[in-house]
Amino acid sequence: MSLTLYQASVPVFIRGLKNLAAILDKAVVNAEARKIEPAVFIESRLAPDMFPLRRQVQSVSDVAKGCAARLAGIEVPSFADTETTFPELQERIARTVAFLESVSAAQIDGGEERPVVLKVRGQEITFSGQSYLSGFALPNFYFHLTTAYNILRHQGVDIGKMDFLGAI
Repeated sequence: MSLTLYQASVPVFIRGLKNLAAILDKAVVNAEARKIEPAVFIESRLAPDMFPLRRQVQSVSDVAKGCAARLAGIEVPSFADTETTFPELQERIARTVAFLESVSAAQIDGGEERPVVLKVRGQEITFSGQSYLSGFALPNFYFHLTTAYNILRHQGVDIGKMDFLGAI
């Protein structure tokens, strides 16, 4: 049995987003217990030239919804990047999951060769649906998801590998 384009994308994104939501919940509890202003975590970054936590979460959302929409051949939902609190980040994750749940397997499957055109740093790059998912979207999704996890881990939030992986 082969893995479909849908199976390799939407359920993977939903799982990662739900795991991220649970990690953010643990960050809130940790901040309260340690009497740390939540904004300290939200504005934290691993290096001066990297995005802060809030932007990592926004990027996870953008990659997931953008990929699903492009693979389905539908318009990418636009979310303003205005989140500055944990509840706002959680709402963004919930809206992203709701969008992903609205995209059906029938819309995505069969789109392995559908052209996906992106503008990256001023240049147009054309992918097939399959190469876009496996060579661009999934690596970007996991990069930003892992970086969000690492920012919170670096800040002392009590999370581990199983929080990142979620229920197996």
